[in-house]
Amino acid sequence: MKQLRSLLRSLSVVNPDIESCAVISTDGLIIATALDKEVDPHRFGAMCASLLALAERAEQEVNRGRLRQALVEGADGCVLLVQAGGKAVLATSAKASINLGRVFLDARRAPAKAAELMAA
Repeated sequence: MKQLRSLLRSLSVVNPDIESCAVISTDGLIIATALDKEVDPHRFGAMCASLLALAERAEQEVNRGRLRQALVEGADGCVLLVQAGGKAVLATSAKASINLGRVFLDARRAPAKAAELMAA
């Protein structure tokens, strides 16, 4: 899990607009985090799992295939959920000023590595 936490911390080093990130099981259990101190990891994990489940159902309802990512955009930033293997998701919180194209790119690379580390 040390390597997984290191991977999460490296995301905010590579892209300073990324404020927090976590790898969460699809059941909402925290696997590894690099969250702001103000964020309750267990609550965040549960909410992300719920959001992921709803996004997957919506995707199925309109026959768009397997969900790859979900984006929630607010006035002060966004939360991006990206599948990390079959049983986990990478949740990334970013500032409103972030270049979404870059966060998509950075957040797509990390889940593959996270899935690899979890399988080891």
